[in-house]
Amino acid sequence: MTRTPDLPRWVDVAVLPLVNLAAALLVAGGVMALVGFEPLQVMKLLAQGAFGSRIGWGYTLYYATTFVFTGLSVAVAYHAGLFNIGGEGQAMLGGLCAGLVALAASSVLPAWVMLPLMVVAAAAGGCAWAAVPGALQAWRGSHVVITTIMFNFVAAALLGWLLVGPLKEPGNMTPESAAFADSAHLPGLHEALGWIGVEWPKTPLNLSLLLAAAAAVGVWALLWKTRAGYAIRAVGFAPEAARYAGIAPQRTVLLAMAISGALAGLVGVNEIAGVHGRLIPDFVAGAGFVGIAVSLIGRNHPLGIVLASLLFGALYQGGAELAFELPGFSRDMVVLLQGLVVLFAGAMSRIGAPALARLFGRPARG
Repeated sequence: MTRTPDLPRWVDVAVLPLVNLAAALLVAGGVMALVGFEPLQVMKLLAQGAFGSRIGWGYTLYYATTFVFTGLSVAVAYHAGLFNIGGEGQAMLGGLCAGLVALAASSVLPAWVMLPLMVVAAAAGGCAWAAVPGALQAWRGSHVVITTIMFNFVAAALLGWLLVGPLKEPGNMTPESAAFADSAHLPGLHEALGWIGVEWPKTPLNLSLLLAAAAAVGVWALLWKTRAGYAIRAVGFAPEAARYAGIAPQRTVLLAMAISGALAGLVGVNEIAGVHGRLIPDFVAGAGFVGIAVSLIGRNHPLGIVLASLLFGALYQGGAELAFELPGFSRDMVVLLQGLVVLFAGAMSRIGAPALARLFGRPARG
């Protein structure tokens, strides 16, 4: 029988993802060289675009904020033994609910009431949209992968119909809602820092960054410091043993999916309240699917997810800068790099494990 290397926990969480990332960058560099670009120049410009200025940092952290929400969403479901790939639809419903609350009440409620209400509405929308596939999985055996895929399409169709019909701003040719009142505007970081006399360039980065940080800490506390988190991990690891121990797998599955959806729904706060100030059709822009890669690279741990979100934020922002700096460099090359990172962190994530196990001296299990 082939022996499976047993890595120390710190190697599995910290070293193996770095090895996978290095392998992805190495292969990507080879591809860049084949198509006529200097790999070191590409990587240098990418890093400078993402981290070389305060504007670069602003955009990188803005993208990372969204990816933290969707990555945490995938991770919570994963710990319950579920593969929630419905983050895209759950984020849409979160943004839709936050937008409906803003359209209904932002003209009469002050910001200190309106903004928390939008956060609750976004979480509730994502929670409700994920709870249905969770319940179908728990009590009817409908596979959560299939149902969440279908719910992505339903969410996109619902949002599209509303924005060309009932919610469309009169006289506007673009399918979008009317703008929210000022009380529904989540301050940007440049505005917040301006209150204390610190100058910061204007970027889409807003105070939902703090919400993402709180969500990461909250997920860590939930999964490893509470009874509910223990139940989620127990059901994910061994559902029948969890049932024998008195844990109800069906209710735990539903709870995990509800929390997962609520986290994805918070994407709407970053995009709808923090940036656009109105409902638009494609505000999620694939972030739900990026969250899957973020969670895989982060080993489904909140700290790893934060770091992986920074990586993908850097790829998004740095890739945009590369398109300006290098003639002939297309966005497709950045997508290639992202795909290689996903490939090495996901499907090929264990290739380097045997060598690391030998290096760090942990005996293999038979």
